Amino acid sequence: MHSLLDSLIEIIRRTSAEIPDDVHRAILGSLENEKKGTIAESALKIIDRNIDLAKRKSQPLCQDTGSVLFYIDCPVGLDQVAFEETAREAVKQATKKGYLRQNSVDSLTGKNDGTNCGPGAPNLHFHQHHSADLNVRLMLKGGGCENVGAQYSLPEEALGANRDLAGCRRVILDAVLQAQGKGCGPGILGVCIGGDRASGYAFSKTQFLRRLDDINPVAELAALEQEIIKTANDLGIGPMGFGGNTTLLGCKIGAANRVPASYFVSVSYMCWAFRRQGAKIDPQSGAVTSWLY
Repeated sequence: MHSLLDSLIEIIRRTSAEIPDDVHRAILGSLENEKKGTIAESALKIIDRNIDLAKRKSQPLCQDTGSVLFYIDCPVGLDQVAFEETAREAVKQATKKGYLRQNSVDSLTGKNDGTNCGPGAPNLHFHQHHSADLNVRLMLKGGGCENVGAQYSLPEEALGANRDLAGCRRVILDAVLQAQGKGCGPGILGVCIGGDRASGYAFSKTQFLRRLDDINPVAELAALEQEIIKTANDLGIGPMGFGGNTTLLGCKIGAANRVPASYFVSVSYMCWAFRRQGAKIDPQSGAVTSWLY
């Protein structure tokens, strides 16, 4: 019988070592779209071999196992304090097992205690709902791709970006342009239009919880997502900035309410090693009942 601790450790293992099927399909599709014999094709072949090796050996897809971000949709009454304590212990044990690298340091001293736990690490986001379901999603967000995230306050005169979807398009593509060769592309964008400076970035990351092959229910945003992908891939930046047809694997955009004085566009960038997994867990036993991706 698996406990909640066992289940969380397994979620961490799968997230670190096994790329989601929707992301792998996108990578394989982009490989077919690159010209034979190019550096872009070679880079994507290496990425695909990396994916296979990590899964077979149950080892991290990337040496940077990233920030540990839990998203928990839970029934009313769940003991969130106890859950967080269990999640922290799962992170510590997963680190000992090698599923996570010793990757979290004190920001003032630079000290690494080897546990991946400390202030703000791991990071947990709880969302209560009236359903009895307990769904736990995990994202491992690498530092390289985190470094090339960007936030814009519209209007952005230098880019000719006004407070409309055309202006949003301009700044999102500027973020892609500024990130070229960095962030371990091909990448995926998570975007929030609106919110404030803090909530905009937080909301943009939740877009990575969507499947790459889903369709945005807001027609205007669905069209903008596809336009961003097409235009970005026409820029010729390519995998790792080596040139080619695949700069982005996906773009997911959401909108949050804002105050009239502000119009932020927050862009989070995810590397090709898109580590996201989740499971439905029995609230009583703690066992995984099904996988979400």
